Amino acid sequence: MASCRVPLVLLACGSFNPITNQHMRLFELARDHMHSTGRFEVVGGIVSPVSDGYGKQGLVPAKHRISMAKLALQSSNWVTVDEWESQQPDWTETVVTMRYHHGRILKEYEQSAGRHSDASENFASPSSPFPQLKLLCGADFLSSFKIPGLWLDDHVEELVQRFGLVCVSRGSLQPERAVHESDTLFRHRRNVFLVREWVRNETSATEIRRALRRDQSVKYLIPDSVIEYIHQHELYTEDSERRNEGTALRPLIKQAHQPIKSLDD
Repeated sequence: MASCRVPLVLLACGSFNPITNQHMRLFELARDHMHSTGRFEVVGGIVSPVSDGYGKQGLVPAKHRISMAKLALQSSNWVTVDEWESQQPDWTETVVTMRYHHGRILKEYEQSAGRHSDASENFASPSSPFPQLKLLCGADFLSSFKIPGLWLDDHVEELVQRFGLVCVSRGSLQPERAVHESDTLFRHRRNVFLVREWVRNETSATEIRRALRRDQSVKYLIPDSVIEYIHQHELYTEDSERRNEGTALRPLIKQAHQPIKSLDD
């Protein structure tokens, strides 16, 4: 029965520069898959755009990325946009963002349980299982664990052991191989859920920005409301693409001050 399932919230972190239809499809695909396991009831989804401190070339200000994401998700009754990460003065490690949201979700659960909430609320009963939070990502995310200096080993360990991943395949990438090649991911493979996307969608924010710079149509790739916002605010021009040009990604700078080891050491 659904009442015996573990309440689950899916969190997606990233640039969302801009948010695309593919980003939103990840949530739908992941929810279907997690429901099909018979173990989880997805009760919410969170889009968490990265802060401006990330330093990625072409990254438009967070206020615009937040606004576009909210416009894109107006039709969703379960996925919301959270501004906490985007408002941090510096880039925030993914695991730190996970801790923040997990703490907030548990607090909400405790408050609703204390009120003996009715079945209309996400966390309906004091006797229901504690809610879980898992990171929603694309297959390319798993490959990032192998990039030297990008991740701290203990952060990867906490991410997959304490929280877990829901990874949607994309293009020719093979997430199974990434799990196989990493001792950390393999050790916690039961907490790594691989979702196969049979209806292929190769849309990428990079290609969207390129098309916009060239004054080409992106209709049906991103919502009309987002297209209107982009034109209204004159985003994704040749000038905006040079933003942060020549700047090293903040994760590489920040993690450089920490001892780094290979995941497979």
